[in-house]
Amino acid sequence: MDSEALRKYSALHPKPAGLTLQYGTAGFRSKAEQLDHIVFRMGLLAVLRSKAVTATIGVMVTASHNPEEDNGVKLVDPLGEMLHPSWEEYATQLANAEEQELQKVITEICQKAAVNLHKDASVFIGRDTRPSSKQLSQSVIDGIQVLGGQYHDYGLVTTPQLHYMVCCQNTKGQYGKATLEGYYEKLSKAFMELIKQSHCYGESQRHLKIDCANGIGALKLSEMKPYFPQEVQIHIYNDGTKEKLNHLCGADFVKVHQKPPGGLDMKPNERCCSFDGDADRIVYYYKDTAGHFHLIDGDKIATLISIFLKDLLAKVKQNFKMAVVQTAYANGNSTRYLQETLKVPVHCVKTGVKHLHHKAQEFDVGVYFEANGHGTVLFSKAAETKIRQLVKEEKDDEKREAAKMLENMIDLINQTVGDAVSDMLVIEAILALKGLTVQQWDALYADLPNRLLKVQVADRRVIDTTDAERRALTPPGLQDKIDALVKKYKLARAFVRPSGTEDVVRIYAEADTQENADALAHEVSLAVFHLAGGKGAPPQL
Repeated sequence: MDSEALRKYSALHPKPAGLTLQYGTAGFRSKAEQLDHIVFRMGLLAVLRSKAVTATIGVMVTASHNPEEDNGVKLVDPLGEMLHPSWEEYATQLANAEEQELQKVITEICQKAAVNLHKDASVFIGRDTRPSSKQLSQSVIDGIQVLGGQYHDYGLVTTPQLHYMVCCQNTKGQYGKATLEGYYEKLSKAFMELIKQSHCYGESQRHLKIDCANGIGALKLSEMKPYFPQEVQIHIYNDGTKEKLNHLCGADFVKVHQKPPGGLDMKPNERCCSFDGDADRIVYYYKDTAGHFHLIDGDKIATLISIFLKDLLAKVKQNFKMAVVQTAYANGNSTRYLQETLKVPVHCVKTGVKHLHHKAQEFDVGVYFEANGHGTVLFSKAAETKIRQLVKEEKDDEKREAAKMLENMIDLINQTVGDAVSDMLVIEAILALKGLTVQQWDALYADLPNRLLKVQVADRRVIDTTDAERRALTPPGLQDKIDALVKKYKLARAFVRPSGTEDVVRIYAEADTQENADALAHEVSLAVFHLAGGKGAPPQL
């Protein structure tokens, strides 16, 4: 390690006094002007991680659905998955080290993680369309070069595209070609093969309006348009030419506010969807003839995909284990529908994509989506190998046809991470193959009315939870109080969990009517305020 170069470059990316940030599920996120030293140091860390695992590592500069003024950075592990939890700790240590301690911290990480500094390192970099992203990714490059790493800068890409590139590179092309063309070709080929098998790709099925949150999704969808077949007419809105990123638009806005984005003109019964700022989340929606807005969130997306896959798995007659993974935020009626009507096992895990992804890996086919629209499907190596073998060798027409559809689904789905572009194509293909309208999809089950609230507390650590965050262990008496409140309402459920980033307790409640869901959420928020050290005035209805 060249101590002189490290000192010189570190001085060019100084750490503001008194600033400490923590690496979480989304990496680091903050106001863009506070991040220069962080991204420089994540360039350093990416080199160390690459040397430790002898593979290419990704660095993505994005703050996803946050406002345009924010930015962030996260690392991508060799198979396109999120950074290993033990390294999240190293990221936090390195980010918060004072300048004079930087070399000492790097040496400690090398010792703890058995990093051989003489090995080669390779890093892929991507960034979103924020005004601050270009300069920040240059700082990442400074960090990589100080420790002698090689890099490839992909420039403007969606977050899932960078995950895909890293996976392609480390599987030596088995997963696909590590180029944007490779990504577009793989997805469009699988999509076209799938819809070829559809007998009823009608005129109304063709049109889809997409709100791209004024972000990177618009740019990449426009690039991908020439790869789509004639039958697919996508209309891009909020393309970033006029308005600010994520402002009154995007998947997060639509999900939270339960209303359509600005900048998109909706006619009755038109199929519309929204990406988030870095295109790793998607939600669908439409307006009915009475003008009512209907949101189709991650739970309903998981349900549609599960219906389709369960049907195909039954036809290939292999003993594949399939399951759906949800969090406590999944609507109760989606869980009921999956378990009771579809007879698909459902598992609940703690909030956070890494927990969902990890659990989904336990099955031959693991479907996971958060209600916010982030999700994907994972196929085990054994299941994938068997499906590809059936396509080649199966004599029975129906079985072979079903195996072929499954093979195309495997190629269409980005298994590394939730991907709005890939998920959109999966959904469009399923709707075409099943001959379903957006209204029929929506009508699979009715969501239970629900309400999300948050309460400010002096210290979020007073709340400790268990049972995938569905029950509170501390403070004493809180869970008993919640149980008593839930008993007052029909089809009711409520839980509380501390925020991962601020001194806030999040509350979720659902019940048979909106009025009851609102009342239950309010009563639970009062219980949290009084028993968990609420700050300021008590919550008002």
